[in-house]
Amino acid sequence: MSTTQNTDHDPTHDPAQDPAHDPAQRLIDSIAAGTGIPAGLFAADAVLDATVPLWRYETTGGDAIGRELGKWYKDPATIDKVVRRPIPGGVALELDFSWEDGGVPHASHQLHLLTIDDHVIAADTVFCGGRWGAELLAEMEAARAH
Repeated sequence: MSTTQNTDHDPTHDPAQDPAHDPAQRLIDSIAAGTGIPAGLFAADAVLDATVPLWRYETTGGDAIGRELGKWYKDPATIDKVVRRPIPGGVALELDFSWEDGGVPHASHQLHLLTIDDHVIAADTVFCGGRWGAELLAEMEAARAH
């Protein structure tokens, strides 16, 4: 006998608490998978406001945002740390993650301020410290040791 609960018709089940319906978790899972951003994760009129090293830009539209973030998260990653903080209308995600690009270890530290509307991301204001390669990671580790 199966113990798996069918939540499709369960009146006590809150779909907002289901990871499959949690857009913040779906974003984290997409970053880890490195296979692109799933269609429908961002609203059709969503806005990405990205601050990256030495630059800031905006991208509008769910498909355009998916393509842009697909470039950022093109390699499978290990999610090293996630801090979730509720904010009005959504959630703040602080992410530390690492990956290999061409066999070279990299890491990043990001903050995503997500506005969520009807189980999709309506806006993502993201602050990214950049892509840190192996040499810079070693330098940071040495500085931390002092």
